[in-house]
Amino acid sequence: MAAPHRVGLMAPASASRTFVAAPRTRVRLCSTAVDRTPVQSVPRPQYIPNRIDDPNYVRIFDTTLRDGEQSPGATLTSKEKLDIARQLSKLGVDIIEAGFPVASPDDFEAVRTIAMEVGNDVHPDGYVPVICGLSRTKFQDLERAWEAVRHAKRPRVHTFIATSEIHMKYKLRMTKDQVIENAVAAIRHLKSLGCNDIEFSPEDAGRSDPAFLYQILGEVIKAGATTLNIPDTTGWNLPHEFGGLIANIKKNTPGADNVIISTHCQNDLGLSTANSLAGAMAGARQIECTINGIGERAGNASLEEVVMAIALRGKDQMNGLYTGIRPVHIYPTSKMVSDYSGMIVQPHKAIVGANAFAHESGIHQDGMLKSRETYEIMTPESIGLSRNPEDAGIIMGKHSGRNALGSRLKTLGYELQGSELDDVFKRFKHLADRKKGGVTDDDLLALMSDELHQPTQLWDLIDLQVVCGTMGMPTATVQLKGPDGIARIGVGVGTGPVDAAYKAIDSLIKVPAELTDYSVNSVTEGIEALATTRVIIKPADDSAVSEHATRGQVNRSFSGSGAHEDIVVSSARAYVSAVNKMISWMSVANKVQPRATRSVDSASNKVAAA
Repeated sequence: MAAPHRVGLMAPASASRTFVAAPRTRVRLCSTAVDRTPVQSVPRPQYIPNRIDDPNYVRIFDTTLRDGEQSPGATLTSKEKLDIARQLSKLGVDIIEAGFPVASPDDFEAVRTIAMEVGNDVHPDGYVPVICGLSRTKFQDLERAWEAVRHAKRPRVHTFIATSEIHMKYKLRMTKDQVIENAVAAIRHLKSLGCNDIEFSPEDAGRSDPAFLYQILGEVIKAGATTLNIPDTTGWNLPHEFGGLIANIKKNTPGADNVIISTHCQNDLGLSTANSLAGAMAGARQIECTINGIGERAGNASLEEVVMAIALRGKDQMNGLYTGIRPVHIYPTSKMVSDYSGMIVQPHKAIVGANAFAHESGIHQDGMLKSRETYEIMTPESIGLSRNPEDAGIIMGKHSGRNALGSRLKTLGYELQGSELDDVFKRFKHLADRKKGGVTDDDLLALMSDELHQPTQLWDLIDLQVVCGTMGMPTATVQLKGPDGIARIGVGVGTGPVDAAYKAIDSLIKVPAELTDYSVNSVTEGIEALATTRVIIKPADDSAVSEHATRGQVNRSFSGSGAHEDIVVSSARAYVSAVNKMISWMSVANKVQPRATRSVDSASNKVAAA
């Protein structure tokens, strides 16, 4: 449910809000089947920028924090980027593209922090991820990128320039010779700065003249590039085309044997995973992808799809290809990225979708009861998704204790201690007292998203009361605790209870925001179900401007999420979350203190949410 212009959440005349989930039936079955996902026992090859000693090893380059964040509304704060980078390190990705440092001060600080912390956190087996920053071929961009990543144990800069005829003619307005000169100069400048791990991408390679590709790639190899990334920027290629392109580049590019060939496939035709795998089978040994496949337009190759395809079929069908990914961390990483970015995972998404391991058909259920292998080619446990607590004889309810909750959350991928567990336990007990039939895993995941995966709380929602019905205008009273720790009370009148609540919040925060998208969903069935709300906002004056790698200056938007049994409270929590994220980002970008000092007529600056 989304309405960028007006949100109709009017309460009934009696002012008692009825929230009934859309019916859905799914069966999760208990089984003692052994995890069938192949576990890679071969140690990860030693990292050398321009070569891999094991010819069957495929590096996984994750660009969730850079290309993924370019999705509308997916702006991440520095803290969120650091959290995701740490989770990607647990997952075992070889390279983390942490951002586009020149985009904004916040982006630069995020990349530098990730380089200093995650990029120096060496695991017991010696693994530490490469930290990469994206840059155009402009010297200022290159220097900014290098300054951001150079603190990492293994720093890399990724630079690019378009090579297709349409891009050179209409976007760059440059000749082929000028493009080559520009690319070579960028590589040499990075070398002069001290960068020895350099990735080069010929943007829109999938629609470029192959002969020109061989020429420019040969020149950047001579200049010092160590990885050649081949992007299907518009998702134009079919798998046999893209695989052929990779094979021909390896065959016809001078010096190609001395560098790593990489793939970067967009999903405009739904072929990004297929094209990436075709590229790997043709000789590419790095695959660029994102968690949940998020990214520009239709998104990127999905890391979980690429990794599990190689894990399950690499030995028999891909001549022994394998990766260093630890699949058990896939689902927790997917959930974190979805919560922070506001990009909801579609239910039928491969590997991590809500229905990926659900069986509704009677024939399928019968087969699953007899053997999981009839309809599951991998187990949910193999990607870090635990079965329902009923499978272990444990039902979470109002009599469950703090330790039981902590244990259950640990099986869901969350290890909480101290105050973090205390805060979630309070929310859990509040829900368990009101919800019949016990608290499900989905309920717990929603609570975790609302408590753990939130931006820095500059403003915190303490209390909310709404009066609405047919007898008068909907009115909301809210109490917020501000950045100074002082609790303040605000009142708002609106076209509906949610609109009134948002106006009351605006009256206290006094930061002009425009609501551009709103959605609310139930976590489970029934009138007692938790509601999860997601909103997207942007500054009313379009002041959140940053540099985009290919589109120049763009206006940022910010997402927020909230969960509660009451949809108005859930909506208010989501709105406060989004505002906190927006203020945090702008306080870094504009070098201002995160406090409310500007007044605004909220009614004229945001879309009404009724």
